[in-house]
Amino acid sequence: MTISLELPSGLENELSDEAAQLNLPLPEYILRVLSFRPFLQNPPKTGVELVAYWESIGVINSRPDITNSQEYARRLSDQAEHRKQV
Repeated sequence: MTISLELPSGLENELSDEAAQLNLPLPEYILRVLSFRPFLQNPPKTGVELVAYWESIGVINSRPDITNSQEYARRLSDQAEHRKQV
């Protein structure tokens, strides 16, 4: 479905800046913002509900290439500690 919408210039600038920070086209960013409405209207109240939400949107198990999360986290930490300063 295609919808044309006139945004106030201030809101358009705000959304454009946020989209640019994420390197996303403005329409894709707006779609992502709108897709979070159900979450914002009824946020998870427990850890179990949060994990269930993450699973439902594909955050959990989104990186099948990481087979050992603790080892991966250690590697990232080590890389961060030993990176060269610019």
